[in-house]
Amino acid sequence: MPLQAGEKAPAFKAIDQDGNQHQLKDYKGRKVALYFYPKDNTETCTKQACALRDNYDMLQEKGVTILGVSPDDVKSHKKFETKFNLPFPLLVDTDLKMAKAYDVWAWKKFMGHEYWGILRTTFLINEKGKIEHVIERVLSKTHGEQILAVWGL
Repeated sequence: MPLQAGEKAPAFKAIDQDGNQHQLKDYKGRKVALYFYPKDNTETCTKQACALRDNYDMLQEKGVTILGVSPDDVKSHKKFETKFNLPFPLLVDTDLKMAKAYDVWAWKKFMGHEYWGILRTTFLINEKGKIEHVIERVLSKTHGEQILAVWGL
């Protein structure tokens, strides 16, 4: 079960598609929407990323920083960012440290198959580094608007 609202967000250190390092402490004093998604360039993940891209300016105006996280590598993230003109960092979690720290690496079922994978989840982290909201039922096509609504912005 993923972390819950009110808990301190686990610290992390990861690089993005451009090789830049990101740490949670770098975002102290800012709202962060940390979204975990299963895989670059898949249908639902692309819809989600594009919904965030399309609402990026509004999210920025409301003081929300978007950080995507998946187990894909730098090369895959860069290709995904370029193909869909994504304006936010995509963090590399090939070792699953972040997914496990946020408890979104789990046993899943899809079309009769069972496997380990990422639970599509977004953590809304406040300026003090605490989780304010956990979005477990992500609306991929309208995720940017969903974040604003859940956060009351």
